[in-house]
Amino acid sequence: MNWKEKQPHAHDLMELHVEALFTHDQNMRLRSVNEPWPGEASAPRFFLGRTTDGTAICRFRHDVPEKLIAQLQELCADEPSVQDFQTKPKHLKAYMNLLQGERISTGPCYLIPQVASPSMQVISLTRSNIMEWLPKDFEWLVSEIDYAQPCVAFVRDNQVVSICRSVRITSLAHEAGLETLEPYRGRGYAAAVVAGWATAVRQIGRLPLYSTFTDNMASQSVARKLGLSFYGVNFMIF
Repeated sequence: MNWKEKQPHAHDLMELHVEALFTHDQNMRLRSVNEPWPGEASAPRFFLGRTTDGTAICRFRHDVPEKLIAQLQELCADEPSVQDFQTKPKHLKAYMNLLQGERISTGPCYLIPQVASPSMQVISLTRSNIMEWLPKDFEWLVSEIDYAQPCVAFVRDNQVVSICRSVRITSLAHEAGLETLEPYRGRGYAAAVVAGWATAVRQIGRLPLYSTFTDNMASQSVARKLGLSFYGVNFMIF
């Protein structure tokens, strides 16, 4: 699909989001977290994606009983549209009671628009140049760099201080993973690498998606600075 010619609706974006986050079996049941590097973490038992256009997408882990799935699907169909990511699901208590969940995760989901462009000079970080710039605090990236591409970085004081890379990858969309060294936060570097990463993702014909947690104020600040397009909220029960 040529994303330059078609602007996807909120429902389409939420579909792309959940399919980027998790691997699915032939029945569209969740299997594991879709990390591009080796290793598999288990998917949540329940995923709910509420959108701004009034539709909701729900997915279930492969080991959730069919009878329970039918009950949950009926509740999901009754979820209203969401305009504020702080708004809790209408049937939150029922979901928790039915699944006896141990913990939840929730947060806003955004599309990075084509107009987003880096306000500062950024670089592409690959296997060939990573050792030139990488500080001790980013040493863990060496083992992931071949998998988490594109990876865009901002260099300050002769070292990488902020990176944005692809941490969930499909043939249609990439999800952003953002990291900034603590002493360099609040200076606009994060917004620059996110914009640079989004440009690189669009250049390979994919959509750049950005999601975060409800309590991650720094990440939400980046979304505001770049004017990201809010399309919905994810909610997961583990």
